[in-house]
Amino acid sequence: MVSTRLSGDRPGPGQWMGLRWFRSAWRDLAGSSPDALAVGDELLGRWGEEHRRYHTLPHLLNTLRAVDKLAGHARDPDAVRYAAWFHDAVYEGRPGDDERASALLAERLLTALDVDPGRVREVARLVRMTADHRTEPGDANGAVLCDADLSVLASSPDEYLAYTAAVRAEYRRVPDALFRAGRLRILRKLVLAPHLYETEYGRAHWELRARENVEAEIRRLEAFGRVEPPRL
Repeated sequence: MVSTRLSGDRPGPGQWMGLRWFRSAWRDLAGSSPDALAVGDELLGRWGEEHRRYHTLPHLLNTLRAVDKLAGHARDPDAVRYAAWFHDAVYEGRPGDDERASALLAERLLTALDVDPGRVREVARLVRMTADHRTEPGDANGAVLCDADLSVLASSPDEYLAYTAAVRAEYRRVPDALFRAGRLRILRKLVLAPHLYETEYGRAHWELRARENVEAEIRRLEAFGRVEPPRL
């Protein structure tokens, strides 16, 4: 497992290089009290769990950086940042259950840090919302978190292929046919929506590339599952 001590020495060989960035980002958000550092330790430990393949520290990094780009659209950018830290803090490959458990974890740990109760409730709401990425009209915080979480869809073609391979690896115990069917349901729902992104920035900078990537993945999954008729 990746070493996750926020207050320790720099990472040694084989440890992920971005830990220094995480240390700084977490301190900027939560402060540098012993309790805050302990919560940061726990979160980084969770994100560094060995069974993860996509929901890992690089995904957290990309999500937090995307939130920074979108922060001007949020009503409470720091609530969104906390939600980004917690949104996959519990990850066992159980959609819905993982988000609920992550929200409960956010409530417990942020309350222990004396974060404003209203902000704690908002963070927990945002974390639960990532189960389906459904936002209500006017939900500025939700729009920012959802767009940041889905910013991976607008990756370069090679990065997108690496993302899909990592997602498949996390569901490696699911038979191919079942995985394809479930993945296709999600992707088709995405492309049928008027927009993949809720913020103006997301639509201007990510929408076109993301839609191209998703549609290409749909074609690959459909072709992989197609059975050629026998030759006579």
